[in-house]
Amino acid sequence: MSTESECIREMQSSHAAAAVSAAFDDRNLVAHAGLVPVMRLAERCGLARLVADKVKLTGAKNSAGAAADAKVTSIVAGMVAGADSIDDLDILRHGAMPALFGGIRAPSTLGTFLRVFTHGHALQLHAVHRKFLAALTAHTPLLPGAGQVAFIDVDSTHKRVYGRTKQGAQYGRFKGVRTLHPLLATICTPTSRPVIATVRMRRGKAADSRGAPKFVSEALATAAEAGCTGTRLLRADSQFYNAGVIAACRRTGARFSITCGMNPSVKRAVLAIDDTAWQQITYPTAVPDPDTGELISDAEVAEIPLYTAFASRKKSEQVTARLIVRRVRDLAKPAIVGEQGELFPVWRYHPFFTDNPAATLQAEREHRHHAVVEQVIADSKAGAFAH
Repeated sequence: MSTESECIREMQSSHAAAAVSAAFDDRNLVAHAGLVPVMRLAERCGLARLVADKVKLTGAKNSAGAAADAKVTSIVAGMVAGADSIDDLDILRHGAMPALFGGIRAPSTLGTFLRVFTHGHALQLHAVHRKFLAALTAHTPLLPGAGQVAFIDVDSTHKRVYGRTKQGAQYGRFKGVRTLHPLLATICTPTSRPVIATVRMRRGKAADSRGAPKFVSEALATAAEAGCTGTRLLRADSQFYNAGVIAACRRTGARFSITCGMNPSVKRAVLAIDDTAWQQITYPTAVPDPDTGELISDAEVAEIPLYTAFASRKKSEQVTARLIVRRVRDLAKPAIVGEQGELFPVWRYHPFFTDNPAATLQAEREHRHHAVVEQVIADSKAGAFAH
């Protein structure tokens, strides 16, 4: 019969025998074979050539900037394979990957390359992205229907970062939390998924609308180069409701659809809408009532055909267009119900300012589709924005 110490030794021996480790080091295996057609497409669209032409690191940064085309291509390939940090870029050197791709750089080399970038160098990469997206849409059906209508969606987000020395990390919207505050624009059509048109990284405490007019101009120009030759509709939240953004749209011939808050002028206009002007609207995601079969959707829409925004500014900066308002029951404030029925229904109003020529209900549906940019932001935070 085994003693207690022998039992312990047997358990330890058994545990040691069960411990295994795995390493992906076979030179004949490839973990990400799908990178081959992806990077071949990038090559055909001139990614490396564009980087070589436009990204210039001079002076003391020459050594870091040498072969910038190979380094940017390595970073892009790593991100496509799922890398969201510099260390993760080592994924390109596993197994038979070096046999498939030339010019792969070590993560430490790529990190040194990225750390010498200034804002000006980031703008050079933006120029690369703009030209590359145009080439990509010419080679692939990336934005079908862009010759008829395209939607350019603009939004900002906060990404939490850690460490006092993180560049741009500042206390922003959230108390005690350091963030970066990037702007992001996407392009999509009624039959395509959104693609990123441009990104601008900003400090955590940057105001929501800081740099918005210039950013919008760049996004609209990128859309035009990417084959959006038909109607371009810029969609944005209330943080972009300002004269500069709308002026940027009009300079480039684009239309706008921008949420506006319930400021005193808008509130007076909304409350003056006649009760008979409201139209019921049904959304594709409405749920049928199990008893009656009717769709549960109490949203209603009305329009003020001519509303002048920014009336306090000089005449040349005032804009007259449509004010479309959606209202829904405020469930936080139940209606007062008695023997006479409902006496005082309480509504929440959601107005947006637009020169979209579509019918009222269609314009409302197209404006609400702006939420598609939120999924792009969420995907980016789980990937490229993770670190």
